[in-house]
Amino acid sequence: YRSPSILFLSSPKPTNHQINPYIERVRKTMEAISPKHLMTSLVIIIASSLTAHCGCAKRGGERPYKEANTLFIRTSCSSTTYPRLCYSSLVKHADLIQTNRVVLTGAALNVTLASVKSTSAMMSTLAKKQGLKPREVAAMQDCVEQLSDTVDELRRSIAEMSDLRASNFEMIMSDVQTWVSAALTDETTCNDGFQEITAATDIKSTVRRLVIQVAQLTSNALALINKLANS
Repeated sequence: YRSPSILFLSSPKPTNHQINPYIERVRKTMEAISPKHLMTSLVIIIASSLTAHCGCAKRGGERPYKEANTLFIRTSCSSTTYPRLCYSSLVKHADLIQTNRVVLTGAALNVTLASVKSTSAMMSTLAKKQGLKPREVAAMQDCVEQLSDTVDELRRSIAEMSDLRASNFEMIMSDVQTWVSAALTDETTCNDGFQEITAATDIKSTVRRLVIQVAQLTSNALALINKLANS
């Protein structure tokens, strides 16, 4: 007997049999959990449901099992633009992701969402820093607005993924690709807009570092989405 995750990897796209057992729990629970724990909770719910559905023990011992999970993440991340960042951001969730591409993609989206929200909050704080010029404050606030749009787009993408079925696979994946692409555009606009003004070197450096990080995470998530969509 093979687990659902193995069956999924061997098929061209997920089937209702593989998606339906846990998707309703994901949708209902996403509304109840706090944003701070959104990513962790979502992945735990999906992984635990897959385990319960399978009802089988880990074969070959704990170490080979973990090695297979981390190898799956490393191999999947090799197709992204920033593979090292992809791997380091997802490997901590290897036991939950296991070898399931839908869970991997959902985890990447949630990791990105958490990073964007953290960056937006930090930039809101920076905008209130004493001594900033009006144009610097305005650019920072514009950036925060762009990141707010990014948060909405990523949330919508996660919500779309929770409705994934074999029957609507192409439509849902197309929608998710559109929203995550829009999120990446917003992040690029944020960075470009701030770089066009004359600002203190330390402020520019901080903003650039923060926005580049979330843009790279978003780019990686989009690459994983594209790979899943084309499977």
